[in-house]
Amino acid sequence: MPNWSAILEEIKKKTAEGHEHPHNIIRRDYLARLHAFTGRTVIAYYSGFLSMPEIKGIEISDEDRNGLMACIHETDRKGGLDLILHTPGGDLAATESLIHYLKEMYGRNIRAIVPQIAMSAGTILACACKAIVMGKHSNIGPIDPQFGGIPAVGVIAEIERAYEDICTDPRYAHIWNPILSNLTPSFVQQCHWAIERAEEYGEEVLLDNMFAGREGGVELAEEIAKKLSDLSTNKEHNRHIHYQDAIEMGLNIEILEDNSDLQDLVLTLHHCYMYTLNNTPAFKITENHTGRAFTKFQRT
Repeated sequence: MPNWSAILEEIKKKTAEGHEHPHNIIRRDYLARLHAFTGRTVIAYYSGFLSMPEIKGIEISDEDRNGLMACIHETDRKGGLDLILHTPGGDLAATESLIHYLKEMYGRNIRAIVPQIAMSAGTILACACKAIVMGKHSNIGPIDPQFGGIPAVGVIAEIERAYEDICTDPRYAHIWNPILSNLTPSFVQQCHWAIERAEEYGEEVLLDNMFAGREGGVELAEEIAKKLSDLSTNKEHNRHIHYQDAIEMGLNIEILEDNSDLQDLVLTLHHCYMYTLNNTPAFKITENHTGRAFTKFQRT
């Protein structure tokens, strides 16, 4: 366990000398310790979505590439990357671009670490890695596409139900017309394309890394992508998929509790980030083991 007395004394000393804020001192110390323990580049990607869900920008977006570029610069890429993820997800196109960039920098030697939550596009990002480290408290989630919080799969299912109802009894048209009239031109087609792309890309990232060269990998990747994108089975987009379910699906999961030293470092880091996000104006932090960071702050 960390020697908190010694850490606090060091914080007091450095704060008195005009050094970095205590939040930064502890986080960066443990990022450096994790790097020393694994011998790998460490990048933490943290969103404050749990305590600040209303803030615009908490989701994965193209802007995050700037943070990754800053954190990858001047790091040793030969040893691989441990990417610590805490995110609600976000834009699929942006996620695809981030995955492409990370693989350009580190190849397939990327491991995702999920200390608590990596949902939706965050799950896709984790699935693009060679392995996912999860604790008994960690979860990933479904990858079915959403439009402003509306599930694309739900839109298609509702259209099909309306068609069946009206064909069975035309009087149902009076009930369905107000709902159907709210659908904009091409929206249903966009939903179809989004569903197809999410499933196809989920399968693609699994085959490109986690299941690369694995016997039966094609069939397994297809099966997992379908399970993750199937809203009719998952029922809700924010369903929490824990490590047992992820293993049962066939994902390459490493259990955090199997390595007590790694567990101590990762969970201490996680609590440091959560404390920072809960007690400072920061709402998104991308940071590496050298202390280089790209932080987004609330505007006052």
